[in-house]
Amino acid sequence: MKAISIGFSRFFVGFLFIFSGLIKANDPLGFGYKLQEYFEVFHLTFFNDYATAIAIFLCGLEIILGAALLLGLFVRQVIWGLLGLIVFFTFLTFYSAFFEVVTSCGCFGDAIPLTPWQSFGKDLILLAFILILFIYRAEIKSIVPLKIQNFILAACILLSFGVGIYTYGNLPVIDFLPYKVGANVPELMKIPPGAPQDEYEIVYQLKNKQTGEVKKMTDKAYLKEEIWKDTNWEITGEPESKLLKKGFEPKIKDLKISNAAGEDLTSTVIEHSAYQFLIIAYDLDKTDLQAFKSLNELTAKAAQGFKISSLVLTASSIDQAEQLKKNLSINMPFFFADAIPLKSMVRANPGIILIKNGIIIDKWHYQNMPAYEDLVKKYFKK
Repeated sequence: MKAISIGFSRFFVGFLFIFSGLIKANDPLGFGYKLQEYFEVFHLTFFNDYATAIAIFLCGLEIILGAALLLGLFVRQVIWGLLGLIVFFTFLTFYSAFFEVVTSCGCFGDAIPLTPWQSFGKDLILLAFILILFIYRAEIKSIVPLKIQNFILAACILLSFGVGIYTYGNLPVIDFLPYKVGANVPELMKIPPGAPQDEYEIVYQLKNKQTGEVKKMTDKAYLKEEIWKDTNWEITGEPESKLLKKGFEPKIKDLKISNAAGEDLTSTVIEHSAYQFLIIAYDLDKTDLQAFKSLNELTAKAAQGFKISSLVLTASSIDQAEQLKKNLSINMPFFFADAIPLKSMVRANPGIILIKNGIIIDKWHYQNMPAYEDLVKKYFKK
């Protein structure tokens, strides 16, 4: 029985750590954005510029610890590392859930969104299995010959960190975000007729003028008991609104595109009937300027050869956009949107999206943008 418990715990913990690390390493920039939320909560914003590097390190560490546990490499050190990591994560998820400061922990990236309480429960289960491994750590044996353990560990380290570094310089291997290739953006923004709406409960704070008694009452109870007829009771303060049941939520709910005058051009942009390039640069201060020059040349050729329109979407200010446009002689118009949807559209700054009739045809990181000739051959010359 003990051997079964140790074996199952070893497999479960090792597999879950590898899976969790790989899912997040698939999108280290997204995990970095999540870490920035935690930095805000704990007033550690000086780490924001290093969020992606920390994300890559944590993802790699999870994969390494999980693989080392399964293989039985340096068991004692690995189990101490697992225990330290899970205690830290358990505290973090409990704090997020109890104080409602981060709505999703990002434990499995965007592939499997978990609420803070679900994440906390998952961490408690993991903690229990890791404690079993900690208690019986002396009985866990390696399946790798001693003479090649250092070599195998080095290979695990290179592969584990290599995944995050590769996806950071390209795009996620598997895109779990709503703006993936093939997505119909206008359809993902719609709320179908008859879809359930959010259900709220209003809570009033009442005070009795004569006795000074204070009590809380829901809006339904307030009407049912007809306490409003008793002039001794008065509502004090602002009523509290509590969400009881979440209604239907479209996958894309926060995309609004406007021009410098503030006009809403969302439908005009995303439902354009012909091919169109969207250059996504949520922060112009941090964007790659050389990439912008190359993109300017690429889109100019596409406009000249096939009348393909292009535009830049940014969350930066109008002044910043005008300055960049002037400095780099950019021919494309600039439009504006919130940074959150722009970060979801493509994990690059700048990133490139080719869209037609609201459907995302393809997308690229600026470091592997396509050659004009390849675009012509694949998309335009038909």
